[in-house]
Amino acid sequence: MNIQYEEVGQRLRAYRLGKELSAEDVAERLGISRAAVYRLEKGEIVKIQILGALSTLLGVSLPSLLGVGVEYYNNAIAFFERMRQLEENAVQVLGNFSPVSSLLLSEDYMAHLRTMLVEAIPDGAPDRARQVDFVGKIIDLLEERRSTATRRGVPVVSIVGSQDLERFLRLGLIGRFDLPPDVQRERRAAARRELEMLYQTMLRQPIGVQVGIVDGQPPTQTFQVYDRQDTSAVTLSPYRLGDQPNVSSGIALVTSAPEAVSYFKDTLTQQWETAHKGSDGAQMLRNILDSTVEPG
Repeated sequence: MNIQYEEVGQRLRAYRLGKELSAEDVAERLGISRAAVYRLEKGEIVKIQILGALSTLLGVSLPSLLGVGVEYYNNAIAFFERMRQLEENAVQVLGNFSPVSSLLLSEDYMAHLRTMLVEAIPDGAPDRARQVDFVGKIIDLLEERRSTATRRGVPVVSIVGSQDLERFLRLGLIGRFDLPPDVQRERRAAARRELEMLYQTMLRQPIGVQVGIVDGQPPTQTFQVYDRQDTSAVTLSPYRLGDQPNVSSGIALVTSAPEAVSYFKDTLTQQWETAHKGSDGAQMLRNILDSTVEPG
């Protein structure tokens, strides 16, 4: 078995962040130095005894830490950190997103996303303060992810569904349905601004950004394929960052199994062949925007 030690370290960091443990917390519980924890996360130290202790502390299996088979993530922070790591080394990201990859949305969208996630938390939730703090950590990580991808200029190929786009416009950027009418109108206007920006992007067709719109509804799974120099990986996510976002529940998966990568790439290729792209795709999005106009 060919173990990529640097990736073992990256998984350790993702799972640690998901448990909301600092390097100091891990060092204290394992009886090692903080510097040793950081070296572990860089893949510089890989001892089976320490990995066994870490798997117990982090609540994950040793095979998951080693990247044997499938990595499972039941925490959005851990999963988004793992996505950030994969994107950091990717030469191309391909995905089926609902409704649009967050890498293609504006910086303003992150502020709206924070608001949506917080307002989705029940007012009477006993641990509401902790959940609000969790949202803040999610947004910080997503902004770091966007910054990394933008700095590297990672090429993105995104498949979106026409029905997802229309729902995004009709619902707006909301975390729950009982918002005042004037707030709902403002949120629909914010969603429209995001898709108007996407429309301009599709018209310009900048290098490194390809968007294809498929008629109707693409597969409901949100997944991404990360092409890298050495190996590729697939992520499947239950977490939603569009309308009615969800980062509180679900199990995400990551795998580098060749057959899984091949299957998902084949699915994307089939969708891409029939998708509306370039000026044709831009016109389709224009039609969706024009047919979903806010009542006067």
